[in-house]
Amino acid sequence: MVIYSGEDRLELREFGIQIPVYDSRARRTFERLLSHPLLGPRREEWHLAHAGEPIGREDLLRAHSPAYVARLYSEGLEEEIIRTFELRDREGRPYRYEPASARRPLRELLEQALHMVSGTYQCGRQALAGGFCYYFGGGTHHAQWDAGKGFCLLNDAVIALRKLQAEGRLRNAWVIDLDAHKGDGTAAITRGDSSIRTLSIHMAQGWPLDEPEHDAQGRLNPSFIPSDVDLPVGEGEEGRYLGLLAEGLERLAALSVPELAVVVDGADPYEHDELPSTALLRLSLAQLLSRDLLVYRFLQSRGVPSAWLMSGGYGERSWEVYAQFLERVLPERTSQAM
Repeated sequence: MVIYSGEDRLELREFGIQIPVYDSRARRTFERLLSHPLLGPRREEWHLAHAGEPIGREDLLRAHSPAYVARLYSEGLEEEIIRTFELRDREGRPYRYEPASARRPLRELLEQALHMVSGTYQCGRQALAGGFCYYFGGGTHHAQWDAGKGFCLLNDAVIALRKLQAEGRLRNAWVIDLDAHKGDGTAAITRGDSSIRTLSIHMAQGWPLDEPEHDAQGRLNPSFIPSDVDLPVGEGEEGRYLGLLAEGLERLAALSVPELAVVVDGADPYEHDELPSTALLRLSLAQLLSRDLLVYRFLQSRGVPSAWLMSGGYGERSWEVYAQFLERVLPERTSQAM
């Protein structure tokens, strides 16, 4: 199943933010699926609207600190957004941010983030019921316990999984993170929680691993807290990527038996991605299809339901990564349901 509604659109330019996150990645993927000769006529069998189930403070507190949640619901929200989206430079001047061009206030980004958490939660429930679901949103994996980071206000995957656990719908889960950047927030928040095991395959250098490892007081930067399985890929090592991922999935499987896997299906390792900080990992469209099918078949062969999140993908061509994968797996699943 695919979860997508018009409310899921996210154009950062509407907020005056000049970061290339475009609504086209979801919209064009959906249009491509509708034009498919098998999928188009059978839309009602694979498409779900976003249910919009409310996400409350008690849900956020399962993944984020009380102090951070309080700031999000205070007059300090806009400042949290500015810091999370890195909208000021060191001199305090707007950076990748043109307030005069904004059509929506920054504060509405919290509503957008809560809406995405709701979609991720719905995706998890649907995957548990039917084995597979893909949500056209979510994957905000940099948000930390006590702060937003890297364009991510809330860690939707951890919030959703812990909500499902609190409701008794599952006990053990995996988060398989395929984004170009390390899934640092997810790793840090779930450190010591054996009920959520994490795998991240990401650039070995570059953001967020180009930050200082410790602050001035000697405290560890949480971005350096390891995932259960970390798979760093060095510059120019794209040829090792699929083998490294296959080996890492086997290592993950040795740690636990999950009832659900959340897949953070980042398109930003794509060679045509437009975000400068993804430049150290350049996979072809064919390699990305092999990546997604490798994870999909791995989980399918073990009977693990999977909830997929659109995650990072920047620029006008990121939709191609998602569309090619769904064009392969949805016809299979639709045929199985006949």
